[in-house]
This record gives sequence, structure tokens and C-alpha cells, in this order.
Amino acid sequence: MSEHPEVTVAPVQAFEPPYYVAVFTTVSSEEQDGYAETSARMQELVQEVPGFLGMDHAGTPGGLSVTAAYFRDADALTEWRGNAEHREAQKRGRAEWYQSYTLHIAKVERSHAFTRAEATLAPEAG
Repeated sequence: MSEHPEVTVAPVQAFEPPYYVAVFTTVSSEEQDGYAETSARMQELVQEVPGFLGMDHAGTPGGLSVTAAYFRDADALTEWRGNAEHREAQKRGRAEWYQSYTLHIAKVERSHAFTRAEATLAPEAG
């Protein structure tokens, strides 16, 4: 039996470089009132930014969270950074939701992907 959940999950596809990635790593504080709603709104809002390519997210039970958001160009990233609603969410995050965070912005120069084809897997030997 597989240890992986039945839910279909996949990383954001590999895009033709160059493009940009913003990697936001947080440690949650105990105060999380309103966080889930604001996070969902930010996920909706970022998708409206021309040049937004996608987002990967992972978290641990201990409160560490990593979000990687991909953007076609620096202008798209700048538009997201300057969005008024996003700026307000950032302020609230620093005041309430995050114990600490880091933000890394990088230009992606190489990108590739792999997906295992289920049909090519050999049956288990018995």
C-alpha cells in the first residue's frame, strides 16, 4: 500500500527560462485568526497579475511553510509586490501571523521537469 495520499498533487510545470521565482518561507505564530481567509484571497489575487505563472506550497505540522510563486518577468513580480491588498496582508502577517519569515527573489536560468509514467512501471515480482 502506498504511503502517498490519493489526492492528485503536482508541482508547477517547468517554464521556458528566464523567469522569476519568489520563495517565501515562514514560521507561524500562535495567532492565526483570519490567516486562512487572507491566504485564500492572496492566492486569488496573485492569479490576476499578468505574468503570474503558478505557485507551489508546502507546510509542516510544526508551522514551517514554503511558498514559491513564479512570474514571467520582473514587471509581474513588481506589480504583485505593489498590490495594495497584498501590502495590507503583509502588514498583518508581520503584526500577527508570522514568528519569522524570509523572502528570496531569484531569476530562473534553467528549468526542467520529470513525471513518472504509471504505464511504464513494472509489476511487483511475487
